[in-house]
Amino acid sequence: YGVPDESVKDELGLPKFFESSEIQIKGLIVSEYSWVHSHWNAKKSLQEWLIEYNIPAVYGVDTRALTKKLREMGSLLGRIEVNPKSPAPQSFPEGFFSNPNAGNVVAEVSTKKVVYYGKGNGTKIIAYDCGMKYNIIRYLVLTHKCELAVVPFDYDLEKNADNIEWDGLFLSNGPGNPEMCSATIKSLKYALALEPAKPIFGICLGNQLLAIASGASTYKLKYGNRGMNQPAIDLRTGRCYITPQNHGYAVDAESLSPDWKPLFINANDLSNEGIIHTSKPFFSVQFHPEANGGPLDTDFLFEKFVGHVRKITQPLVLQNDSAYVRKTYKKVLVVGSGGLSIGQAGEFDYSGSQCIKALKEEGIEVILINPNIATVQTSQEKETASQGADRVYFLPIRPNVVMDIIRKEKPDGIIVSMGGQTALNIGIKLWNSGELQAAGVEVLGTQIPVIEATEDREIFSAKLKEIDETIALSYSANNIPEAIVAANKIGYPVLVRAAFALGGLGSGFAENDKELKDLAAKAFSVSTQILIDMDLRGWKELEYEVVRDCNNNCITVCNMENFDPLGIHTGDSIVVAPSQTLTNEEYMMLRNTAQKVVRHLGVVGECNIQYALDPKSLKYCIIEVNARLSRSSALASKATGYPLAYVATKLSLGRDLVSLRNSITKTTTACFEPSLDYCVLKMPRWDLKKFQRVDNKLGSSMLSVGEVMAVGRNFEEVIQKACRMVNPALIGLEGRDSGLIPCEKKTPLEEQMRKATDTRLFAVQTALEEGWTIEQVHDVTKIDLWFLSKLKNIANMRQACKDVGDVHRLFCDKGVERMRALKVAGFSDLQIASYVGKAGRAGETEIRSIRKALRVTPVVKQIDTLAAEFPAHTNYLYMTYSGNENDVDTHSVDLRAAKPLKRVDSLKQRVRAMSEVSDGLTLPSFKEAGVIVLGCGAYCIGSSVEFDWCAVSAVRQLRRDGIKSVVINYNPETVSTDYDESDRLYFEELSLERTLDIYEKEGVGGVIVSVGGQIPNNLATHLSDSGANILGTAAKDIERAEDRNAFSYMLDQMGIDQPDWSVLSSMDEALSFASKVGFPVLVRPSFVLSGAAMRVASDEEQLKSFLGLAADVAADKPVVMTKFVLGAKEIEFDAVASNGIILNYAIGEHLENAGVHSGDATVILPAQKLYVNTIRHVKRYASAIAMSLNITGPFNIQFMAKGNEVQVIECNLRASRTFPFVSKTLKHNFISLATRAMCGLRPKPYRISLLDIDYVCVKVPMFSFTRLRGADPNLGVEMASTGEVACYGHTAHEAFLQAMLSANFKLPEKNRTILLSIASDEFLAEFAPAAIILSKMGYKLHGTENTAKYYNDKHNLGLISCTCPNDEEDFGDGKSLSALNEIRNERMDLLINISDGTEIKGELSPGYFMRRAAVDFGVSLIVNIKCAIMFAESMEKKHDEFPVRHIKDFYELPTIGWHD
Repeated sequence: YGVPDESVKDELGLPKFFESSEIQIKGLIVSEYSWVHSHWNAKKSLQEWLIEYNIPAVYGVDTRALTKKLREMGSLLGRIEVNPKSPAPQSFPEGFFSNPNAGNVVAEVSTKKVVYYGKGNGTKIIAYDCGMKYNIIRYLVLTHKCELAVVPFDYDLEKNADNIEWDGLFLSNGPGNPEMCSATIKSLKYALALEPAKPIFGICLGNQLLAIASGASTYKLKYGNRGMNQPAIDLRTGRCYITPQNHGYAVDAESLSPDWKPLFINANDLSNEGIIHTSKPFFSVQFHPEANGGPLDTDFLFEKFVGHVRKITQPLVLQNDSAYVRKTYKKVLVVGSGGLSIGQAGEFDYSGSQCIKALKEEGIEVILINPNIATVQTSQEKETASQGADRVYFLPIRPNVVMDIIRKEKPDGIIVSMGGQTALNIGIKLWNSGELQAAGVEVLGTQIPVIEATEDREIFSAKLKEIDETIALSYSANNIPEAIVAANKIGYPVLVRAAFALGGLGSGFAENDKELKDLAAKAFSVSTQILIDMDLRGWKELEYEVVRDCNNNCITVCNMENFDPLGIHTGDSIVVAPSQTLTNEEYMMLRNTAQKVVRHLGVVGECNIQYALDPKSLKYCIIEVNARLSRSSALASKATGYPLAYVATKLSLGRDLVSLRNSITKTTTACFEPSLDYCVLKMPRWDLKKFQRVDNKLGSSMLSVGEVMAVGRNFEEVIQKACRMVNPALIGLEGRDSGLIPCEKKTPLEEQMRKATDTRLFAVQTALEEGWTIEQVHDVTKIDLWFLSKLKNIANMRQACKDVGDVHRLFCDKGVERMRALKVAGFSDLQIASYVGKAGRAGETEIRSIRKALRVTPVVKQIDTLAAEFPAHTNYLYMTYSGNENDVDTHSVDLRAAKPLKRVDSLKQRVRAMSEVSDGLTLPSFKEAGVIVLGCGAYCIGSSVEFDWCAVSAVRQLRRDGIKSVVINYNPETVSTDYDESDRLYFEELSLERTLDIYEKEGVGGVIVSVGGQIPNNLATHLSDSGANILGTAAKDIERAEDRNAFSYMLDQMGIDQPDWSVLSSMDEALSFASKVGFPVLVRPSFVLSGAAMRVASDEEQLKSFLGLAADVAADKPVVMTKFVLGAKEIEFDAVASNGIILNYAIGEHLENAGVHSGDATVILPAQKLYVNTIRHVKRYASAIAMSLNITGPFNIQFMAKGNEVQVIECNLRASRTFPFVSKTLKHNFISLATRAMCGLRPKPYRISLLDIDYVCVKVPMFSFTRLRGADPNLGVEMASTGEVACYGHTAHEAFLQAMLSANFKLPEKNRTILLSIASDEFLAEFAPAAIILSKMGYKLHGTENTAKYYNDKHNLGLISCTCPNDEEDFGDGKSLSALNEIRNERMDLLINISDGTEIKGELSPGYFMRRAAVDFGVSLIVNIKCAIMFAESMEKKHDEFPVRHIKDFYELPTIGWHD
């Protein structure tokens, strides 16, 4: 951000922005230097400033390695040589190094004459200048109105030659050995002996001088305490303050005379941080209370000193009794977040898991309510009992259900801050109703009134005004007229937001009254109050994660800066930590405000505060405070290594930050602010292309379904990593070559940059690649120039490679330098290969070989919270090329791509085969060498938290078997990226290049690719070809199952039935096949997850359209077309096999007929309505497939059955999304079994009999259509759900209705009105019994014209007829009821809309307009005939009323011998 103007002076004539008149260092060493500076207050670059003062500087140094060396060896002498003519000598002659401590450094920096400031002020103070910072003068003169006489360090106070009048004495900071200041010590002894005593206050060196003058001694520290985050404990109060320090000497507290006592101690190394006289006004501190760099948490010490001088009685400050009266808890209820949705995703699984772990460590019995079947948090295996909740309730998270659990379990406390807005809203409702208080249940952590103060805009604004802080101009409104008045007061454009909503639900920007009315109507459908905010788009957006304990210790753990300017929901923003473009003044200003706000509100635990900062001044305003764990909390935890949820839980139990340990170093306190010697970047993952008509414009309402976190040593590195993480098809950050830039004829490039979308980053990169200046791009986007300069660096390096064009010319001259520069900037091998005409995997392999021949390889670095300043035996790692040594012990294995390992089945054979990589490997050494587990990557539609559960299950089983585990993943929302879970965690790319790098560094025995979903599975063949040992099913067999052509051919050869199929090689062949088998047909690409680009074509025109889309998704893979079978039942077969033999299996059935993607289907386990013959066929086919593919590990086969005919749809040779559902229902972890099988440990099958299970589990999908404006909330072959929930019952109907309620389905209770709109006579007839049930139950049934006529004519049900809409504004002719009007005015509680299956995806049909209106206006919606019938039957059986039972209640039901 450059250097400010030195000529600008403050009121005292001192340089306003500086602490000294010149640079006080002899040289500067940095890891990275930014050649472009960008800040409104900058006058020149750092380079220009250093040149002015003739200060040499070096960049590109592994400063972390240097810090470790200094830490281990102590302070060292050094020398910078610019362009040395010869290498460094082996031995150094005397005088080769300049030793600053050899002379009196204080004499060099002290003033040479007495200087006065604040002449005429009443209180007179002498300040000994031993190297005094200007801010000390500012504090004493400007803040405390003293007259200050600054004297040289050797001024003889007893003689007082200048006859200075003084009431108090101040001792400044300074460099070097305090014993060199004998003259200062002599004057101090004189001052100490005066009667009556005159107050004395010293800081830093002043602390040491005062100690020596009092008779104590000092000693040299090995390394010293340096930096801005040293925790110092006030021994009077027990409070811990974060202090800035830079000293190499310390006071020996043991040498203090009886009249002196320690005042502060360092919370980490327990060294002395201050002393105080027991009866006289003398005290000093080792840190800098005034440091202009901050923090200023202890600047109250100046007030104390000046108060002594002015003879103002100082208040008695004592420790409170909280450490001795801490309440104990025996049982705590944790409220989870439910199914994953946009705005509330996997971060709460991680937070909740950390919370449960913290509670269990305290010996507390933990009760959990969370119906999310896919999460680690809801695991109940015996093996993980010490880590999981004691009892888990898979029930709807609703106030009445939570109270039923409370009445049954009788907990002492409840935690509602770990389950997102869902849990928070429950806590608020139960507190305000008085039910929690009546039950004697205490809310742990931040109290409900505090939460309400942050959630209610008016209360929040009033609270901030009490401490002179402000929010952006904002008004609340309880109806649309109030909203219009508020908007016109503020002035358009305005931001409209729903109160008490997560992820910006129901929000957007309005430019006029009409847009406001539309937005407000939708916002009121999710909240009773809306907020109208001032538009601050273009300002910087920043976040701070703040932690506070009951003793008022308060720290900021992480600050984060949005790459995008304000106006985009932070969940949809690229976020960088730590902030990159803030000056220290700005950083500390916002940090101090954060702590002030959090203390004033009374938050206990963790919270998040968001700011808007003017990019052209120091103006800022507070956007909001989230008084709970948030998405940012999970990101901050992973970015810093500071486990916020774990610590917040401990604090909620009354623990204090000082006594808690840093969980990485184990020796230092948790009351500290992490130092980051690396850069972290979070990039969102969107799936908007799955939905027709969804605008990809980003705004205040969150749209992303997941996120990635990249770690590196510079911005270029992390943003390129993040691009590849978010989209494995990308090779790095590219503009037009990314394939993500829309046609410019339709949308000009400038408009693509101006409008924030999910592809704007690539439009910006295109502009920079094509010659736009960073200033031009900034004018359009308002993205900070510093960020743009980094993107320009990437564009320039890319173009330089392309200009050379030939790999050998690129690296023949200065090859090491060029290769390292590219790798430091985050370029992948595949990326470099593509620029020099070597595209594809062959090119990647060639670049890898060249790179390794040049000995340019990545190093392994630790994330240790304290930037290497303290020893950390942490397993939390990342890889980078910005370094020259590893932080951890590594191997040096060289995989030989030319000799891929053969697949072998037994562990003994596998170990023998692996001796090619590591000679003489035995079983014990295999365990020690370990196994890599590839994680799931970013959550997206089709790959979500269920794969994190699978990865964690695998890792925990490896640990139980004594096998070292190495996890690779980059998703900050996951439990698998908690460093406590594995032996080593690499927060890294799931790419071939990086996986091989880690494989070679770790020297592992093998890699598991089958528990992380499709991304790792797709790497199997390439890893195997590169020499890596794939544990479990062989890569060639995975390829056979994934390639739909090869798999279909295999089934034909085995005589296993499947729908008619054909490989698409031309349009004519496809049309011919469709004509032969008849429409509808299904177009299916290979190697995809969640049915990407799968389409059902009902006619020739649709088929032609869909073929192009499928080819885009899998350009180099075959596309298969199959006959689509109508009216078939779909069956899920999940199993574990070993060497082709099935060990255990589970058979579940879909409630919906085939045609609904399995991820969107309602799944019932055990299957309830399958013929015995169907089950027999399923088992026979599955066994044959397992044998043919020689499966070892987890796998999933999807079947369809019609009558007694069973056909195979597909086979996945990996864990599927139903594995946690199956494992938890059957009480046995299928992934644990599979892991043992893959490691060759010959596991015994579990004893499971599906027929003997006396309960049913039903899994239903969670959708996020409320956020996806314009998307059609209908079901099809391409997956649309973002999460899932499951509930248990004695019957399928009981479990189904509970699961529906858990998925936020609202029963039709408000008006008791239901609108039916059913397309075909076949479905009308099928639904008739259900319609009769609903009519008998007293529901007021309405129907669209045809539906009402059918039921009235045939069944005399008396349906009220409503007209169908022809567009979204069609409210009828006023003569009859309009379906759209009834829905929009919320006179309908439920819409049952069943289409006939012939609608084209994206078609603007009457059904679409009604479905969309139902979602937008909070009306419950059912779109599948089977689900609608099941709902009616469940309501008839009164399953909306149910007893609360936890999962173990079901496990313990009496049955026939299937339990162990």
